[in-house]
Order: sequence, then C-alpha cells, then structure tokens
Amino acid sequence: MSEQTPVEETFISHLIELRNRLVKASIGIVVMCGLLMAWPGPSRIYDIIAQPMINSLPVGSKMIATGVISPFLVPMKVTLMIAFILALPWVLYQAWAFIAPGLYTHEKRLVAPLVISSSLLFAAGVAFCYFFVFGRVFSFISEFSPQSIAVTPDIENYLDFVMSMCLAFGCTFEVPVVVVVLVRMGIVSVAKLKDVRPYVVVGAFVIAAIVTPPDVVSQFSLAIPMWILFELGLLIAPVFVKATQAPPEETV
Repeated sequence: MSEQTPVEETFISHLIELRNRLVKASIGIVVMCGLLMAWPGPSRIYDIIAQPMINSLPVGSKMIATGVISPFLVPMKVTLMIAFILALPWVLYQAWAFIAPGLYTHEKRLVAPLVISSSLLFAAGVAFCYFFVFGRVFSFISEFSPQSIAVTPDIENYLDFVMSMCLAFGCTFEVPVVVVVLVRMGIVSVAKLKDVRPYVVVGAFVIAAIVTPPDVVSQFSLAIPMWILFELGLLIAPVFVKATQAPPEETV
C-alpha cells in the first residue's frame, strides 16, 4: 500500500476539517430550531410572520391552506428559516475558523469584523423587510384590489413571497461588506467606485425591480437602502484597508 504524500495528507486533513466545521454549523442550526420549536413554537412563529398580511386583510379574514399537510409543513419551514438566521453568527464563525489558520495576523483582523458585520447586516435587512416593507407593500396592494375580489392568500405562496423578499433584503444589506472586500483585495479602488456611482444607483433600481413585486413602494424600499449602504461601504472601506495592512515584518 503506497504511502500518502505530504500534499495528499494536507488535502485530506483540510477535507476532514471542512466536514467537522459543516457538522458543527449544522448542529448549531438544529439546536436553534429545537429551541424555537419548544418556544414559542412553529404555529406561533408563523402567526407572527403572517401578521403584516393579516393586518392588511378585512377584519376577520384569514389565510388559507390548499395542501393537505401545508398547515404543518409551512410553519416548520418558517421555523427552520428563523433558526438559520439566528444561527448565522455561529455558521459564519465556523467558516472563519476553517480559513483562519491560513491567514496572517493582519488578515484575521479583517475577517472577524466581517463575520460580525455580515451577520448583523443580514439580520438588519430581514428586520427592515418585516417591520417596514411588508406592511406598506400589503397595504398598497389592498388599496388597489377591487371590491369584487375576496383576498384569501395561500400560506405556501405567502411563505415563498416572504422568504424571497427576506433573502433579497438580507443580501442587499451586505453591500458594505462586498465593497470593503473588493477594495481590500485590490480588485477595485474607492476612487473607481465613486466614479461608477451613477451606474450603481441605476443598477440598484434595476435589481429592486427584478427581485421585488411590481409596485413602487417595495422597489424604492430596496433600491434606496442599497444605494445608502453602498455609500456607507465607500466610507468604511478606507478604514478597513488601513487597519488590516500588513506590517513590515509580514510583508513578503
């Protein structure tokens, strides 16, 4: 039986480490999901998620379930989604722990803030979507609904809508992190990003038009924060670059 070369041993050790980090990240999500199932429970969680829609419906109206197992399956999906969001700092920490051994000290000073800020920004995007956008979007749509139409949303369609919107806003709020990483890696300079600012603004509205419903409220609610967060990234990027520069002794 042939002996493994050092390169093969290193590759296998990396695969084992990656597997262990993925297992730990999955365990974190499962534990958080179990806690949410114990309290407040999937049914209560879905009621909270559905509240913006219920508020826009006529008094006494409810959502409907067209599938046989939808009343059970949909709340479970919502609980898993919330569990992933709450466990996101732990998941990102596992990703950081996997790549940290191969980083210089000055590079680690960049990764840790990025992990924390990515988690906070994603959660902030989801919260912004739930507390600010949903209520206005559903009210806007209900105002244009003809009186001859009885609005009874299906819970599965509502879940798909909520998940896509929360994902869109969560990812959108990562714009400052993307700007910082691009500048820090030397892919593009802050000056160049400032030069293409008009195109970024247009792109923000194009993306908002694609990923949001065809109404002005939701499109502006996504495009304007995206633009503001881009400007925030331009302000923060030079600070991060300066704080994570390699000292003379680490320069190759």
